[in-house]
Amino acid sequence: MNKSEEFWDKASKNYDKTEERFEYIHSKSRENTKKYLKDSNIVLDYGCGTGTISCEFANQVKEIHAIDISSKMIEIAKEKAVVSKVENVSFVQADIFGHGYKKESFDVILAFNMLHTVPNPQNVMQRIYELLKPEGLFISVTPCLRDKMSFLVNVQIQLVRILCKIGIIPIPIRRLKSSELDDLIANGDFQTIETEKIYKGASSYFIAAKKIHKT
Repeated sequence: MNKSEEFWDKASKNYDKTEERFEYIHSKSRENTKKYLKDSNIVLDYGCGTGTISCEFANQVKEIHAIDISSKMIEIAKEKAVVSKVENVSFVQADIFGHGYKKESFDVILAFNMLHTVPNPQNVMQRIYELLKPEGLFISVTPCLRDKMSFLVNVQIQLVRILCKIGIIPIPIRRLKSSELDDLIANGDFQTIETEKIYKGASSYFIAAKKIHKT
């Protein structure tokens, strides 16, 4: 087990509780996403965490493959699926760069609260491009830690940065701006369909984008 997995395993126990204060952002992002989902869609939920998003979207799509590097997150997600009687979601401990999925396998790929924590966002976008079917959709929401936020959230982010610097938090936490995410999407050969800045104590950026066929 690497340090990132260990960190997220430890975080899993209180993860849902710590995210409650950002429920407005999460709820708005889910509502924005629903209008893009079809009952024929095969979806990848990348970085599914405790499975809240997958369980909520399950009845709107054909099937969801939900992955996370944390086995403890996956355990909680599976429990949620049982309680919610969700049967078309498979929760698997995996990384998006694993060999379990073929190119052009998915109609939609979701990445909620992911892109600011990955080691190399450009490589992630390339992999997402590979896994999407032609004109498939990439839908994400990402905290923008260089945009507007409350004083309290700003203090907490500064503390997180210190903990990252000294190695207590072993994952990269990027302080992104919405314009940087726009560039990341465009440089990844995606056409942006919709964006929205969502604010509730902190700024998050919702993006829906379509895979562009390379000539």
